[in-house]
Amino acid sequence: MAIFLTDDWFAEVDRLTQEAGELNLPPALANVKLNLNVTDTTNGEDVQAYLAEGVLKRGTTDADTTIVIDEETLKLVALKGNMNEAMNAFMSGKIRIEGDMSQVMALQTAKPSPEQKALFKQIYEMTEQG
Repeated sequence: MAIFLTDDWFAEVDRLTQEAGELNLPPALANVKLNLNVTDTTNGEDVQAYLAEGVLKRGTTDADTTIVIDEETLKLVALKGNMNEAMNAFMSGKIRIEGDMSQVMALQTAKPSPEQKALFKQIYEMTEQG
């Protein structure tokens, strides 16, 4: 078990992603690049991450869009796949979008592949739920 968004967690996500192999992502997911600024984290420091090729990674990328989101909301959306929570969080201001909104809109209609769903299930299972 790894604590969400720690170095150990990102290392385990990288390992699981490599083991998963080809995720067969639909184009809407395969082409999305988003930076994330994760606030209100367990350790009290903002975490920079990005979504590319359907997987969350540490750091930033050359994306035109940054999502500002708190840790708890990111857990609900990314690990549990709760898209209703994403919309509620956006409407209530818990998620802010800086830059090109079309990248985020593409995620609304994208359906993850069975391979991506299986990977995210493994990531959820290895994430400490405390």
